Amino acid sequence: MKLALAAAVSSSIFLSLVFPAAAHAAYPEQPINLIVPFPAGAGTDLTARTIAMCMETKLPNAHFIVLNKPGAAGDIAMGYLAHAAPDGYTIGIVNTPGIVSLPIERKRNYSIASFDFIANLVEDPATINVRSDSPIKTVQDLIEAAKKNPGSLTVGTQGVGSAGHISALILEHAAGIKLTPVPFQGTSPASVALLGKVIDSTTANLGEAMTFAKGNPWRIVGVMSQARSPAAPDVPTFKEMGLDVSSGSMRGLAAPRGIPAEAMTRLADAVDQCNHDPSYLEKAKATFQPLHYMKRDEYVENLKALDKQLRELWAINPWTL
Repeated sequence: MKLALAAAVSSSIFLSLVFPAAAHAAYPEQPINLIVPFPAGAGTDLTARTIAMCMETKLPNAHFIVLNKPGAAGDIAMGYLAHAAPDGYTIGIVNTPGIVSLPIERKRNYSIASFDFIANLVEDPATINVRSDSPIKTVQDLIEAAKKNPGSLTVGTQGVGSAGHISALILEHAAGIKLTPVPFQGTSPASVALLGKVIDSTTANLGEAMTFAKGNPWRIVGVMSQARSPAAPDVPTFKEMGLDVSSGSMRGLAAPRGIPAEAMTRLADAVDQCNHDPSYLEKAKATFQPLHYMKRDEYVENLKALDKQLRELWAINPWTL
């Protein structure tokens, strides 16, 4: 019995020395769930599936399973992700402003401190849009019209507390104007209302605005980013028109706080490789995804800055009221 046990131990030691990978396989050893807070086919879903396909080619043995958990403006998915096992096998797409604004609005079971952020993928800046026959042609025209008759200018949003609604509030605060937000259940119905002359203007992320502008009497007045987008180089920024405002929606990858360092490193490296992959870049361009790659540290700093900005805005104008 002792000889058999000794032989077994010796064999185990021999195998671990000759085949060290068998003792500890490299991450990942099983499929990785990628949580998406919005329905299949939506912009965030396209971002998730595009990056997942690329990461599978950069991360050996990786297989991503995209799980859509829509509802409550992303709240359901973000709560699920925050409390998933921090083992590197559940990650997710997180969107601004929701990941920042929802915990400000009311007590949630997560905050930005609940996540380990991997990288930002997309930044789809906000735009203000009017019909092409509108007398509003520039940002200055918009501000002058709003100041002339406070509250008379209507602006469509994607609901109370949505990215579009918060963008409108940021604009109001920066320009010292008063708009009348009109909530819709999404960008599409708001856009239909604009084209039907039910409202004067509407917010939309740039990718959405570019889609609706095709073949329609549509004018993008300006984009709320620090620099013109390569996807729409002819659209001026609010900043260059005299109003330094930034708003929109970032889409990035995050994991529950505390994932293993090896998993974080491998995931971050795969994303970095994808952002130098011509095939990935072309697919993102074809689906109107304005890529804005930020590594983890820069991404976290941007989220903290947004948190500060929205807390200041909330103190002045709580958007749920």
